Amino acid sequence: QWSATETKAVVSTQSTGELPALPDSLTDGLFKRKPKPTKNEKEMFVENTAEDPKISAEKIALQKEVDALVVPAVKSVDMLQSYLRSRFTLTKGQFPHEMKF
Repeated sequence: QWSATETKAVVSTQSTGELPALPDSLTDGLFKRKPKPTKNEKEMFVENTAEDPKISAEKIALQKEVDALVVPAVKSVDMLQSYLRSRFTLTKGQFPHEMKF
């Protein structure tokens, strides 16, 4: 299930690069947030004593594994790393459908 992305935040590009096969443990379920528990009327005014959610060691290890695969692929394409880091903005008179990257 994909969510809609704001069209002014999307830029088409002709840049390509080859990515290696990513781990099978990388699934959409990994990125879902856990629902927050609802509070009843008595709990609404009690100070929040819940701890901040911690990132599991499994997710940290998976992130390092994915980074080890993706970062060299991004660095292998000329200027792709700086392109991905740069902020994209349009000014008056610039039309994204007329631009080529």
